[in-house]
Amino acid sequence: MEKDCIFCRIVSGEIPSEKVYEDGTVTAFKDINPVAPVHILVIPNRHIPSLAHVQESDRELLGHLLVALTKVATSQGLDQRGYRVVVNTGQDGGQAVGHIHFHLLGGRSMAWPPG
Repeated sequence: MEKDCIFCRIVSGEIPSEKVYEDGTVTAFKDINPVAPVHILVIPNRHIPSLAHVQESDRELLGHLLVALTKVATSQGLDQRGYRVVVNTGQDGGQAVGHIHFHLLGGRSMAWPPG
């Protein structure tokens, strides 16, 4: 855990959030500034600064995270009509928090291109 990381503090329970899924590896919670009717952040409980910092040894963790993400999408009723998963990486990629996180967006039609 990184003591200055807001997402690490959410995982530890130090900062309250509206969690929708939690296991020993992954936590998912509602975004406080949603851009879609369903906007959930899915994060590994272990601190990884960004997708650019992923190592070969993180393969199992990321697989677990993606399976958890599909469980969350199903629990939110998004599996029938579809959803979008976004990972912002670095400053130019729009990453606002230095802890890898996946945005699960749904509940409306998504436009393309996104940015």
